[in-house]
Amino acid sequence: MKTQAYLVTGASAGIGAAIARALLDAGHGVVNVDYRLPANPPAGLVSFQADLTDQAQTEAVARQVTEAYDIVGLVNNAGATRPGTADTASMADLDYVVNLHLRTALILTQAVLPSMRAAGFGRIVNMASRAALGKPERVVYSATKAGLIGMTRTLAMELGGDGITVNAIGPGPIATDLFTKSNPEGAPQTQRIINSIVVKRLGTPEDVARATMFFLAPENGFVTGQILYVCGGTTLGVAPV
Repeated sequence: MKTQAYLVTGASAGIGAAIARALLDAGHGVVNVDYRLPANPPAGLVSFQADLTDQAQTEAVARQVTEAYDIVGLVNNAGATRPGTADTASMADLDYVVNLHLRTALILTQAVLPSMRAAGFGRIVNMASRAALGKPERVVYSATKAGLIGMTRTLAMELGGDGITVNAIGPGPIATDLFTKSNPEGAPQTQRIINSIVVKRLGTPEDVARATMFFLAPENGFVTGQILYVCGGTTLGVAPV
């Protein structure tokens, strides 16, 4: 009999690592798929290395994971921004984020559905972004994150009868290593970002992890097809009520 586990993509660092730690702390088995292995993995984390922008590698790692584990929770977290405007965004940028954000989410969802249906239980969380509402210099990124929200809502409608919920998280400015490389602490542009946030601080990976754990919880089976913005209030006046 295979062990039940939660699959989190991009859990070698940042938001994904915080989600993996929260799941491990709650006593769950956790599988990570990322393009690089974690430098200091927490005890109990099982990691597979794969380039999730590559269809063949994604399909192969999906088979590896589902042959070894019964996945009852999936967090499609792996992502990349690929900044660009209407004038500068390239087709290579578009292909990259479509493959990583949309194609990978669909491949992995299809891969884990048999184990979720067999269990009569499943939790899927897709990592969208507040940029899905529109953000300058994020034309291809925002398009795919908005696409993830559409996928979330449709999957929720299709899978609810199987005991599977599908929800999305929309992070705002989160102080990950990737963010702080471009926005160092104390830099003028970093302070401008903080000033634009209603709660006057950057979010943390743990803020996003706590929201994700709400959607993953077995007792929250009456919440599906929703997006929760973890953004410090930056969507106020932008997102519809």
